Formats: sequence, C-alpha cells, structure tokens
Amino acid sequence: MDYDAELDARGLLCPLPVLKARKRLEPLASGQVLRVVADDPAAIVDVPHFCAEAGHELVGQADEGDAQIYLIRKA
Repeated sequence: MDYDAELDARGLLCPLPVLKARKRLEPLASGQVLRVVADDPAAIVDVPHFCAEAGHELVGQADEGDAQIYLIRKA
C-alpha cells in the first residue's frame, strides 16, 4: 500500500511511538496515510488503541523482520 509519510519509531518504548505518530499525523491532510515502523512490543496494543481513540483508521498491520509496520489513515 502507498503511504504519504513515514515514522521510524524503532528503539522507542511506550508511549513514545504513539506520541510521535500523533505529532507526525498533525501536518497530514485527512485521508493521507502514515507508515509507522516500531519494535516496541507494547505498540501491538498501543497503536490500534490510539487509532480507535483518535478516530484514525488502522488500514494495515504487518511484521517486517524484528519490527511491526502500521499504516494509519488520518481521520
């Protein structure tokens, strides 16, 4: 899937991946997609919860090596 911006959150622990994703989503227009790469085990729970709470759509989630990839469509 195509994306409009990317955030490499590898090496960051909870809650930093979600906080940085929130900040990175701010300048994006509604409907644009942010790709987040994270290796924090808590991100598996935190990112979907963040999307649900903020109204964003988690359009994709996958493992890539030792990290997880999240595709978030801005509300």
